[in-house]
Amino acid sequence: MRADAARNLAALLRTGARLLAEDPSTPLSAIAAAAGVDRTTAHRRFANREALLSAVFQEKLDAAERVLDEARLTEAPVAVALHRYVEGIVPVSRDWPVDTRRMMREDPEANRRAETQSARLDAFLRRAADEGLLRPGVPLPWVRETLNQLVSSAAHRFPETDPPQAADLVVDALLNGFGAAG
Repeated sequence: MRADAARNLAALLRTGARLLAEDPSTPLSAIAAAAGVDRTTAHRRFANREALLSAVFQEKLDAAERVLDEARLTEAPVAVALHRYVEGIVPVSRDWPVDTRRMMREDPEANRRAETQSARLDAFLRRAADEGLLRPGVPLPWVRETLNQLVSSAAHRFPETDPPQAADLVVDALLNGFGAAG
């Protein structure tokens, strides 16, 4: 792909993610204009808004997959892996703010990939509980939802917080809030 075509595609995807998160009915032509890309270029690349949204979903899933891999959830010490995960997923959430629930409802392939990624994170939290880093008796779905909300808050309610600092705050809140009494 030519450099200008790659830049146009990246601009369409990032701008589309932001605008479609704000208003799912944003027309493709408005996304193209906001991205600084000619409308015909956008339509040549994406047949419609739904095609662009599907591509945005795939980019978000690709980025999340890289974060899961780089966090080394099965190999690294739990606190280290959790910090790596949060530090990586906060920028993904900021860059790709589209609603994951919508993604899972509208795109069967995205749904399958998201469920696989979710299972990896659930297995990691089971590992944290098995290793005694989480307080016994706290339901893992509660811990997971709390982690999701902490990440979402760090990413969107506190955008000035850099990812390493956000990870420090989220890990501390999660492990000390649900951590084994010491």
